[in-house]
Amino acid sequence: MTESRTDIVLIGPVYPYKGGISHYTGLLCKALRRQFSVRMISYRMQYPKFLFRKEQKDYKNDSFRVEGTEYLIHTADPVNIIRCAARINRMDPKLVIIQWWHPYFAPCYSILSGRLRAKILFICHNVFPHERFPMDRLLTRMTLRHGDCFILHSALEAGELKAILPAARYAVNMHPTYSAFRLGEPAPFRKEENTTRLLFFGFVRPYKGLKVLLEAMSLLPENICLDVVGDFGGKREEYDRLISEKGLENRVLVRDGYVPDQEVGDYFRRCDAVVLPYLEATQSGIAQIAFGFEKPVIATRAGGLPEVVTDGKTGVLCEAGSAAAFADAVKRFCGLKDTVDFVKNIKADSYRFSWEHMVQTIADLTRL
Repeated sequence: MTESRTDIVLIGPVYPYKGGISHYTGLLCKALRRQFSVRMISYRMQYPKFLFRKEQKDYKNDSFRVEGTEYLIHTADPVNIIRCAARINRMDPKLVIIQWWHPYFAPCYSILSGRLRAKILFICHNVFPHERFPMDRLLTRMTLRHGDCFILHSALEAGELKAILPAARYAVNMHPTYSAFRLGEPAPFRKEENTTRLLFFGFVRPYKGLKVLLEAMSLLPENICLDVVGDFGGKREEYDRLISEKGLENRVLVRDGYVPDQEVGDYFRRCDAVVLPYLEATQSGIAQIAFGFEKPVIATRAGGLPEVVTDGKTGVLCEAGSAAAFADAVKRFCGLKDTVDFVKNIKADSYRFSWEHMVQTIADLTRL
């Protein structure tokens, strides 16, 4: 027996699961529902605890909650996955959208997508993981070959997709802006006079270039300060040592650990610019949080970042891997911030980062 007709089934993490892709999926679902009938399906179990030992859920802020979400998929239980595929087929959707970002999900999504009757769209946050491992290419191709079409967030990602699926139908749509962090009253703070405050936000990983940023801070004037806000994954000591060696204790504030959603806005509101000193990148959700708060971004020309940040208008770009180059980019930003209306430029560039644009891309690509 077929259930009432559904336009789209959207699969991925949503509240209370933590992280940027959960926030992304929730906002996408809400945007799609303005135009289509959408069923939201998330995980009964996302990662087994032996792979992800930290708490996977955060119930403290429900601003990303998606009404009617069905938590069905156990990603490590093949019987459950087969049953979920049958349930989705009974919904009789025109389109199934699956969030893809890591080959851990390859067995689950291969079983699931191989049994679905509807057209399948994969939204690829990363075609391959940032931290590569043996067989990741094989696992990725094994899964994505089930897709009928794809959305990528940068030309670099499109190139990686074509390397494994040359005939793939795809569209490149910039990562949309996160806006729900604006909800709630901002925490009061005092803006320091004659001080430029930078923000490095998110999981601390080697490819994100925090060591280069700290080296750059040692080359900058005393009135430039840095907030480092994010989860170090138990590897903070080497960064603390570098801060001490460079004499940056009074200019670098470190907030180690997961940041609850309701506190995210406080850090973005108090900064003058968000910094992305990445050594390599596909795209960055952090840039989209920054633009959501109308904050300019100082970034390297790694990967897809130059497609997001317009040099001299919505931020400043420099070459990756050089502390001197990044320090010069910060100095250039300081010289521009009194003459360039970064906020006006970010607003003017906002449509290509909007959820409305994303929904239109999906509709055009899939012919909904």
